[in-house]
Amino acid sequence: MLTENKFSKYLIYAIGEIVLVVIGILIALSINNNNQNRITKEKVQVYLMGLKGEFNASKIKLKNLMEVNKLNYEGAKKIAQSIDNDTMTLTEQQFSELLFNSFAFEIAFNPNNSLLNEMISSGSLKDIPNSELRIHLTSWESVVENIRQQEKGLRQEREKVLDFFRTNEGSIRTIFDLTGVSNSEIGLPHRENNSSNLNLLKSKEFENNILLFILTSINTESVHYKPLMEEIDTILKWIDVAIKE
Repeated sequence: MLTENKFSKYLIYAIGEIVLVVIGILIALSINNNNQNRITKEKVQVYLMGLKGEFNASKIKLKNLMEVNKLNYEGAKKIAQSIDNDTMTLTEQQFSELLFNSFAFEIAFNPNNSLLNEMISSGSLKDIPNSELRIHLTSWESVVENIRQQEKGLRQEREKVLDFFRTNEGSIRTIFDLTGVSNSEIGLPHRENNSSNLNLLKSKEFENNILLFILTSINTESVHYKPLMEEIDTILKWIDVAIKE
């Protein structure tokens, strides 16, 4: 074409070739982007279903923990009501059962966070398109850490009560014998002449620690566990929204 002085036709031909190449590249990029978006969307759906399972499991754990915590402080309240109360006296058996049921079990919330932690460490959390859900998931660890701090305080109040039974002031053996723990868990025979723990019901220090334990337990429930349950429900709601998007 150039030798025949048909430069304009050659230029049009060359431009046409370039346009075709560009169109081909754009089509290839579009196909690749669509494939990548499809893969990402499928991955996000897998993550969302996994997160739903994790938070439902954490919800069940929290519900059970709240029930145990309530049993603990309700039992401790019965002990507190019996202190210096002539109209409501406890037998050694009743006192031992209340002590065991109220202080034998430590309170600790351990959520199922393995998938969420993996998503955060791998940077996959950014792939979730729902911004509300991302905000709640990002702040989840700080919420759990706040719960841990409250439970630490509750644990300390519980230990202060248990300390009475690590000295000559109280007898753990009596509690274990009268609740069946000595025989069933430790393999020790029931001892006939056990030391009485009823003298603790006249101790002002014991009463003070019981009351602080009750207050901290109730505070843990109302100020921390109930809002945490609401937060889990909110996250589950936004997960369902994201699954449908």
